[in-house]
Amino acid sequence: MRIAVVVLIAALLAGGALVLARQSSAPEPEPQPASSRSVTDPPSAEPGGPRPAPRGRVVDVEVALKSLDLVRPLKIKPVGDFTLPMPDGKTFRLSEHHGKMVFLNFWATWCEPCKEEMPAMERLWRGHKDRGFVMVGVSLDSNPKVVPPFIAQHKLTFPIALDSKMEVANTYGVRALPTSFIVDREGRMTALALGPRPWDNDAAHSLVEGLTR
Repeated sequence: MRIAVVVLIAALLAGGALVLARQSSAPEPEPQPASSRSVTDPPSAEPGGPRPAPRGRVVDVEVALKSLDLVRPLKIKPVGDFTLPMPDGKTFRLSEHHGKMVFLNFWATWCEPCKEEMPAMERLWRGHKDRGFVMVGVSLDSNPKVVPPFIAQHKLTFPIALDSKMEVANTYGVRALPTSFIVDREGRMTALALGPRPWDNDAAHSLVEGLTR
């Protein structure tokens, strides 16, 4: 019997607890695309290309979190470890990146809001990948074969993991796409984003800079 564990926003605000929602032998419903925000590429940025961080930017994590409209749990708790296969035959294990900031994004190729934010994610990754920053996109596509062509088409270079049975997504309580978790260097969930964000704006760069110091 399959147990679905749902992360409720109210629970996150109250203390980041996992809430047991229900038990069912029926297949889990696929997450639905979250409402699309206005996420546009900077006019001077090449699609998929790195966006240099502006000089003199003030690094303030709390201001960055508010600017990006992220959910900040009152009680920070460790996130669950997981191991998932990758399209290239390797595996991604979250605990292997302890000591680094991890940007954990759940998405699918059929999710338009996911596609909308990916160019900005790619630029954020390229701008900070050498400073203790890890980004991983967890695909929830039921057919893993559709993922490699998508990666090639969109010129994504950050790691992609495959969760076709939605086991990790269910554990993390993902019910809408895209959903992103910000994990600090101690392996604790620092913030949560439901829906797309402009991940290459000043606030996003400040967030990464602040959490990788």
